[in-house]
Amino acid sequence: MAEDDKAAEKMKPGRKAGQEGQKAAAAPAAAADSGGSAANTVRVAQEKAVHIAAAAGQGADMSPVAANIMAAQLTVNHQNTAQTPPATGAAPPGGAKRGKESAAAEADKSIFGLLQLKDFRNLWLTTLISNLGGLVQGVGAGWLMTLITSSHSLVGLVQGATTLPVVIFSLWAGALADNFNRRMILIMSLVAMMLASLVLAVLTYAGWVTPAILLFFTFLIGCGNAVYNPPWQATVGDIVPREQIPVAVSLNSVGYNLMRSMGPAIGGAIVALWGGVAAFVFNVFSYIPLIGALYAWRPEYSRPTLPREKLVGAMSDGLRYVMMSPNLLNIMLRSFLFGLGAISLFALLPVVAREAQGGAFLYGILLGCFGIGAIIGGTYNIKIRARLSSEKIIVLSFLGYAAACLIVAFSPYIWLSCLALFPAGMCWVLALALFNANVQLSTPRWVVSRALAFYQTASYAGMAAGSWLWGALGDSYGTRASLCICGICLCLGAVAGLKFRIYDIGTINLSPTDPMREPELRLDLQARSGPILITLEYHIAQKNTAEFLQAMTERRRIRLRDGARQWTLLRDLEKPERWVETYHMPTWVDYLRHNQRSTQDDLQVIEILDKLNEGSAPPYVCRMIERQTVPLAHELPLKPPAKI
Repeated sequence: MAEDDKAAEKMKPGRKAGQEGQKAAAAPAAAADSGGSAANTVRVAQEKAVHIAAAAGQGADMSPVAANIMAAQLTVNHQNTAQTPPATGAAPPGGAKRGKESAAAEADKSIFGLLQLKDFRNLWLTTLISNLGGLVQGVGAGWLMTLITSSHSLVGLVQGATTLPVVIFSLWAGALADNFNRRMILIMSLVAMMLASLVLAVLTYAGWVTPAILLFFTFLIGCGNAVYNPPWQATVGDIVPREQIPVAVSLNSVGYNLMRSMGPAIGGAIVALWGGVAAFVFNVFSYIPLIGALYAWRPEYSRPTLPREKLVGAMSDGLRYVMMSPNLLNIMLRSFLFGLGAISLFALLPVVAREAQGGAFLYGILLGCFGIGAIIGGTYNIKIRARLSSEKIIVLSFLGYAAACLIVAFSPYIWLSCLALFPAGMCWVLALALFNANVQLSTPRWVVSRALAFYQTASYAGMAAGSWLWGALGDSYGTRASLCICGICLCLGAVAGLKFRIYDIGTINLSPTDPMREPELRLDLQARSGPILITLEYHIAQKNTAEFLQAMTERRRIRLRDGARQWTLLRDLEKPERWVETYHMPTWVDYLRHNQRSTQDDLQVIEILDKLNEGSAPPYVCRMIERQTVPLAHELPLKPPAKI
């Protein structure tokens, strides 16, 4: 059944869920009349909704009714954050504090619970080995570049060659992962990276490596990572329940940074003893356990009921979804700013180690200190999220990383620089884990890989630009000046939160409304028949016009976010109470896919529009196929009448 027809059926299970959700959102507003704390809850949630609407270009003059459309999920989340006492009785003394402690304890339990899941545990453990190999190779490539060139820019470009492919190919990989078997994509990308590492090891052993060749193969391995990352991040949601996603993301961060604390030191020792070729060979063998674990894993993917999206169209749909989701846009911008500044330490630490005359081993020690700090941050990430809002965590991460850059820049002692890298690692993992988890929690499964791809494109674009920028500044003005400028930029990234705030994700229900049933048609349409024009007719009393327009503002955002084109709202000049909503879809299958993307959370808008529509009849839906010229009579023959 099409989503427009769902509005006509009042007693559907999905509609009941929407009614219950709307009543739950309205309950705090009713409690506000008594002057209780619920009034503050609604006010704060509505203010957040207004900020989100302003970020989307809707302006700040939003009525309370329209604000509730966007604020319902924020209200629930604000209640959870503030630990509002239940309505059945007064809160016990210290209830909020004990609630936070209870949340932290539950987080600890969930970590051990996740490790008891066989599939998650096997993939997590083998990913540790693969990450270790990648980090050892990174140390080998970075140090090898310092041996074959004295250019700060080329040393910095080793990091850039790893991150730039993510900027170029990540969105394509996300669209691929949302439409094809994620497991096979993961296996193929790992095999490709293993082959590239093997060829680089052979060339290094033969003595044929130049800066250009090293950057080229580093770029190829980065391409493999670009294809691997979106399906791997989305796979977390395939293995663990939705409520466990933040814990799983934190565990992945802990695992990666556990290897970061060991990998650079191991890599430095390997490079110092046997040279860069040994680091590359080590990386080749590190892929084998993960490939084996993925081969043994047998996920049960749901079979699509519609044809696969074309990759270009899938990329366009992913871009449209992100552009029409204000909180996602804020995450993309802040992750770009963080990546731009945070990559400075990775890009310049080889130079810091060389200037301190410490060699490859010292370089590994510096990265190891960073990794230990990241492990600490990942371990306490869930507890910190239970106590601080998302925006506070991001601001503290920006400022903490800026302070670390300034300390490393002015430190006369290498031990002081090592100490400064501990909080830098904590800030790194806290920020990136929060960005990743918030993207997954605020995105439905049909587009999750593409949303993660956009997030990674934004963050890695910042890293790629920063790798070149801080290296170039180091060439021109020295390492100290480059790190000082980086610290200032990170402080500006913290201040950007005043305009581009990141909100906490509440209990949003992103499951589909109900199973899709194609409407019965008399014309014999094919899947690619189109373009399709859809109209919905409303009858709205003059006194309800303002509320109707506010609801339609949110309706427009949802329509465009889910793939609609050329959305318009028309008003009859002779009968002003008659309104017509229209939008286009390229083909009939695109229209069916558009309706499958409707979520339970979107039903709140449908409920409001149904209440504002006069009479007992639902909005009248009309679906038509467009023709720019007069077609032949037999082009779309009629179907035989349905048998009763």
